[in-house]
Amino acid sequence: MFKKYVSGLIVLMLSIVLLYGCAKPPTKEVENAEKALAEAKQKEADQYVQDVFMKAEDSLKKANDLIAVKKYKEAKKAAEDAMSFAQQAIPMVEPNKAKMKTEVEQMIPEVQGTMDEMKSLVAKAMKKKAPINREEIQSSIGKWEIDMVNVKDQLQGERIRQAYDQLISMKEQMKMQREILVAAVEQQSAAKK
Repeated sequence: MFKKYVSGLIVLMLSIVLLYGCAKPPTKEVENAEKALAEAKQKEADQYVQDVFMKAEDSLKKANDLIAVKKYKEAKKAAEDAMSFAQQAIPMVEPNKAKMKTEVEQMIPEVQGTMDEMKSLVAKAMKKKAPINREEIQSSIGKWEIDMVNVKDQLQGERIRQAYDQLISMKEQMKMQREILVAAVEQQSAAKK
């Protein structure tokens, strides 16, 4: 009786070892996920649906990491998730791109207005003899004017993401420079009183 129990237990253990030891890596699922990611990237999902595209990349990396430690079941699920995220991203590209284009078109006059205000502030600061680095500020304004031409070219060429990123950067730079100018003008006005 004991021998039957032990031999049954050995057979059961060998079956489990064989079942899990013979599991194969989810090669096909990983390949499908890689293809889906490549297609999503080709359709610019990496630029216009960054959050979902990043989830797809992270899931694919997770799948490959799990394969390395022979956790094939979890790797298969991660590869399937990667493919799913990549496929979800594709139809989101065009609406997101159109939305971003609208935002760029709305930001251009705003940034142009800020640039004009900066020119006025520089003139005001010079008139009040405020301590500013005129050459540096004028150089920045000149650079922003060139950047604005580039933004418009990028918009024309449907490179919306680049135009958007450049405008956001310009806005931040202008905001900082504006604060410096306003503070210098106010400080000079307060000193004259």
